[in-house]
Amino acid sequence: MRVTMIGAGYVGLVSGACFADFGHTVTCVDTHEGKIAALKRGEIPIFEPGLDDLVASNVKAERLFFTTSLAEGVADAEAVFIAVGTPSRRGDGHADLSYVHQAARDIASAMTGYTVIVTKSTVPVGTGDEVERIIRETRPDAEFSVVSNPEFLREGAAIIDFKRPDRIVVGTDEERAKEVMTNLYRPLFLNQSPLLFTSRRTAELIKYAANAFLATKITFINEISDLCEKVGGNVQDVARGIGLDNRIGSKFLHAGPGYGGSCFPKDTLALIKTAQDYDAPIRIVETVVSVNDQRKRAMARKVITALGGSVRGKTVGVLGLTFKPNTDDMRDAPSIAIITALQDAGATIRAHDPEGVEQAKMVLSNVDYVDSPYQAADGADALVIVTEWDAFRALDLKRIQSMMAQPVVVDLRNIYRPEEMASLGFRYSSVGRGLADL
Repeated sequence: MRVTMIGAGYVGLVSGACFADFGHTVTCVDTHEGKIAALKRGEIPIFEPGLDDLVASNVKAERLFFTTSLAEGVADAEAVFIAVGTPSRRGDGHADLSYVHQAARDIASAMTGYTVIVTKSTVPVGTGDEVERIIRETRPDAEFSVVSNPEFLREGAAIIDFKRPDRIVVGTDEERAKEVMTNLYRPLFLNQSPLLFTSRRTAELIKYAANAFLATKITFINEISDLCEKVGGNVQDVARGIGLDNRIGSKFLHAGPGYGGSCFPKDTLALIKTAQDYDAPIRIVETVVSVNDQRKRAMARKVITALGGSVRGKTVGVLGLTFKPNTDDMRDAPSIAIITALQDAGATIRAHDPEGVEQAKMVLSNVDYVDSPYQAADGADALVIVTEWDAFRALDLKRIQSMMAQPVVVDLRNIYRPEEMASLGFRYSSVGRGLADL
């Protein structure tokens, strides 16, 4: 099939490369000339494991193309995906749909013949209706269907998530559009991935409901971790104990510094605003957002406490900047609030991240970025593990201890054992592992 992706960002590029790998002919369109020029040179603008090879192989096979010309990309396409950004709108928290609406206008002007227009971007309920209205207003005589097909890609595991999804959600009531979408995703049927057809509005809501539920799960275990610290419990054992219940499951039960990234923060906020607009407030999600925001700065206070109540004039080494490992994404990363709070309290920050430094420089200033975890620890009064990169899981702890000005480690991801750290002479603090940390 001939497929077009409007937007060559994270979702558009990964989805486009995977569709091409299935054998479809895919064109990725983006207005950013520098990005398209880089992609044509084989340079991938984001870090995602395996994506560079996937793009290169499909470009070589002449199944994947890049252009800044929307008219060129959309003409004769059977399915056109809208995969543009929907950031939180300044001032009110609603999703900014200006890029989606503009894409709809541009597609309407460029499409030829019957076209299925697929909203891949995460959008509030009713967006598909508005996209259809815009296209109908621009091209009254056009033959088209507007479909919702939300993405469920985890950064760092996006390719496997696309190729082996838990489910494929398609929102449409039109049989002709169902046939196109079924043919598009037919290669996944071999993996027995369920194709769930719903109404368009239901599909739009599914994405927000899924992300809000996962954000709630993370926030729940983080609050349980606070209780564990007060009563002497171990949050990791609690998580195992409840995660073995099939009704709950073990995923997203890892206590830490709070959620971040490109989806959970903006999607929970957009869902709250939509619910308020329809006079059906979601109080649980409202609380989740508030608790998560407070938690990030609370982690900075944890560091300050570990250093005796003050970090003024002290050096804090930070390991991990991105919101999760295996990505260079800094959007709403907990490290931003933690580092900013420590700087406000007078600390000097020295930081290392395997992939996120260039992105971090755009949002964090007055930070000494270094090339290794050992450089971050050298002369530091405290070392804080913020992101659980694999490279941080087996550090030479004796070397770290000998290099630090004070042997203080604050492990916000619980990747080390308190007993081991104590035996090596560290003053060690972690998350939700109770009185053993004291």
